[in-house]
Amino acid sequence: MRTRFVAAAAVTAATALALGGCAGAAGQPSGATGPSAGEKVQLTLWTGFTGGDRPAYEGLVKAFNESHPNIQVTMEVQPWDTIAQKLPAAWATGQGPDLATPNFDPNILAQYLKTNSLLPITKTGTGEGQVDSDHLAPAAIKAFTQDGKLYAVPANVATLQLYYNKKLFEKAGIANPPATVDEFRADAQKLTGNGVYGLSLADHETIQMWPILQWLDGSDIVDASNCSVLNTPEAIQSLSVWSKLVIDKNAPAGLSGAESDSLFSAGKAAMQLNGPWAAAGYKDAGIDLGVAAVPTGANGAVTLASTVPLSVSAKTKYPDQAQEFLAWWTGKEAQKQFALASGFPPVRTDLGDDPQLKANDVVAKFAAALPSARLYLPGVPNATKVDAEVYVPLIGQITRGADVTKSVTDATAKLNQLTGCSK
Repeated sequence: MRTRFVAAAAVTAATALALGGCAGAAGQPSGATGPSAGEKVQLTLWTGFTGGDRPAYEGLVKAFNESHPNIQVTMEVQPWDTIAQKLPAAWATGQGPDLATPNFDPNILAQYLKTNSLLPITKTGTGEGQVDSDHLAPAAIKAFTQDGKLYAVPANVATLQLYYNKKLFEKAGIANPPATVDEFRADAQKLTGNGVYGLSLADHETIQMWPILQWLDGSDIVDASNCSVLNTPEAIQSLSVWSKLVIDKNAPAGLSGAESDSLFSAGKAAMQLNGPWAAAGYKDAGIDLGVAAVPTGANGAVTLASTVPLSVSAKTKYPDQAQEFLAWWTGKEAQKQFALASGFPPVRTDLGDDPQLKANDVVAKFAAALPSARLYLPGVPNATKVDAEVYVPLIGQITRGADVTKSVTDATAKLNQLTGCSK
């Protein structure tokens, strides 16, 4: 079955310049001859991993270089916005790095396919130096595949789980984290008071939390035809209930991701949906932290997954060596190292029984969510615009008291226009 990539962001198509770090890729066709005998291959990787998890990625590159003396990778870390500005024109004209994480939004790959900038990954299988795609996160592999060709591997995979403050739960007389969506809402109300919110929700400048709330109630944003289902009875009911929770001040309105994190870090919120990157900071802040599965919803377990694509330039001089790096990066030993260093779950599905990973509570909890995790708006045309111009404003409106039915009617019209839905 064909999986469609769609452009997720407007990317600057600036005039290509001779960019730094491009010695291994500039102007070379994808079928270029490999290195001469005894030549040490130098590959350049651009990433946007500037946060607290940066050392874990740097550790992977260091380990690869130590174990592959004839292939050396230099990772250049830059802000995501910088990569978005420089990489499209660089790759389209045969310049730039051999490898890159083009964006934290997997839908961005469509932009690079339009300019034939991505190398199809042909070295797949279970052998040495091959990408074992059958044991990588299925949602990521599906998102990175078009017409049967794989164009990226997951640089990481993260899921969202439920963080909760054990001390605040104890004060409220609640023994355990909520197990069902009904308990989730009830606990949010019970935990609210004395300057504490039951639930900290962010609605912008963050990984999305609100789709999870809808999924828990059996509703959604778009259907298989990329048409809005925000105006269905199920979605209206779900959005009405959750927005009322905010309006009733059981959760704050209008928080960015950073503001939501700060609220939880300060002990002013009892629960929050977040990813593995937040755990260390909350513990450092002195929070008596618990991590639990997202409560079970109407259709069973569900949560949101995010993944960053790692791709190869179609014009790299060293396609075989670049793919060998991808195979190593997604291999068992590398993913075990990365998970233990970062707290992220491994991108592989066959490490669940590893004793060291099972013993790491954060890694184990987030890895356990992979089978039930869903990507946000995968393959939806103009996905980034749908998020920024439709979904985020919709949540902002209804959590401030706007009529839900009217708001979703307006949002549906705009969403369908963006996706090209003809219903």
